[in-house]
Amino acid sequence: MLKINRPRLASCSVLTLLLGAGHCIAATQSDAQIDALVKAAIGPVMQQQNIPGVAIAITQNGKQHYFNYGVASKEDGKPVSKDTLFEIGSVSKTFTATLAAYAQVSGKLSLSDRASQVWPELKGSAFDHISVLQLGTYTAGGLPLQFPDEADHPEKMLGYYQQWKPVYDAGSHRLYSNPSLGLFGYLAAKSMGQSFDALMENTLLPKLGLKHTYLKVPQDQMSLYAQGYNKDNQPVRVGPGALDSEAYGVKTSAADLLRYVEANMKPAELEEPLPQAIALTHSGYYTVHAMTQGLGWELYNYPVTLDTLLAGNSTEMAMQAYKVQWLNPPKPAQDATWINKTGSTGGFGAYIAFVPAKDIGIVILANKNYPNPDRIKIAHTILSELDR
Repeated sequence: MLKINRPRLASCSVLTLLLGAGHCIAATQSDAQIDALVKAAIGPVMQQQNIPGVAIAITQNGKQHYFNYGVASKEDGKPVSKDTLFEIGSVSKTFTATLAAYAQVSGKLSLSDRASQVWPELKGSAFDHISVLQLGTYTAGGLPLQFPDEADHPEKMLGYYQQWKPVYDAGSHRLYSNPSLGLFGYLAAKSMGQSFDALMENTLLPKLGLKHTYLKVPQDQMSLYAQGYNKDNQPVRVGPGALDSEAYGVKTSAADLLRYVEANMKPAELEEPLPQAIALTHSGYYTVHAMTQGLGWELYNYPVTLDTLLAGNSTEMAMQAYKVQWLNPPKPAQDATWINKTGSTGGFGAYIAFVPAKDIGIVILANKNYPNPDRIKIAHTILSELDR
C-alpha cells in the first residue's frame, strides 16, 4: 500500500483559480480531491518502477501543497518529507541559465560574445566562432551529450574544448549537451570574476530566497540527503565531473524547488535585476517542432497535449540533432505558456512544470531515475485537472 506523509506549509480547504484572460473560474478542488488526484497519478508509477520515495509539490493560486510518499532511504526507512534533499540532474541547467542571464542584465556578459572572448585560453579553437548564446541553447555545432570519460575532469576539460571540432555549423542544429550548457555557465561565472559555485551559493540562491539548495550538501544537512537508487536498485549518488555544478549538480528539496517555481511565475516580486534575468530565460530563441528553446527552460504553447510534451521531452529529442528555426528577435514568453524541464542522475529523477498565466506549477522528485514519459504524464494529468 502506498504510504503518504504529507505535511503542509500553506493550504486551503477549497481552491479557486482565476483562469486566463477570459476570467473563467476553475472548478473548486477540495484538499481530499487533490490528495486523491496526486495519489492516483503517482501510485501506479511508484509500484511499476519500484521507486522508494517521491516528493510532489504543487502551487496553485499562491497556495502550496506537499505530498510525500515512501522513504528517502531503504536502508534506514526514513520517510520522505518536503525538506528531503534530492539530486535534480539537468533541472540544474535552469539555475545555470538564470545566473548567465543575471550576468547579462548586470552588464557583465553579452550573450553575443564569442566564447574565446570570455575565456582567452580558447582562442585559436572552434570557440572563436561560437557564441555564448549558442552554448546556452545547445547549438554550438554538435557538442556531445556527455564529456568523454577521458575528459570528464575539471583539469582536462580545457584540453578537450581546445581540440574539439564541430560537426555542424554553429547555430544550425540543436544537440542537447552537458558540455555545451556547462561551458555556458562557466563563462558566465568568469565574466563575473568569481567561481560558479561561489556565485550560486552567495548570490543567486539567496536572491531567489532558496535556503535549502546546494551544489555540495553540507555535512550538517547530510541526514536530509536522500539515497538514490539505480535501475538495478543499488544505492548510488552523483559523483564529481567536469562542469558538474553547472550541468547537473544541484541538490534541493521539494519545498525550495517549489519556491523556485513561484519565483519564475512571479519574478516581479524579486529584487532587480533578477526579474529581467528570469524573463530572459523564458524568452524563446528557436523552435524545434512544437518546442521552443529558452535558456535552460523548454517552452510550449498552452494548452498543450500530452503527446506534444512526450515528444518534446523524448529520448530522441535529447539524443538526436535537429535543425533549428531561430526567432529573430527572441520571442518573450506568452501568457499562455507551459514551461518545463526534466532532470536525471544515476539514482534520481526530477521534473518541474508551470503555467504562469494559470498560476499553477508542479515539482516531482524521486530517488530513482525512472522514465521521462511517466513524469510527464503525472504532471500533465495533475495540472490539467487543476485547470478544469
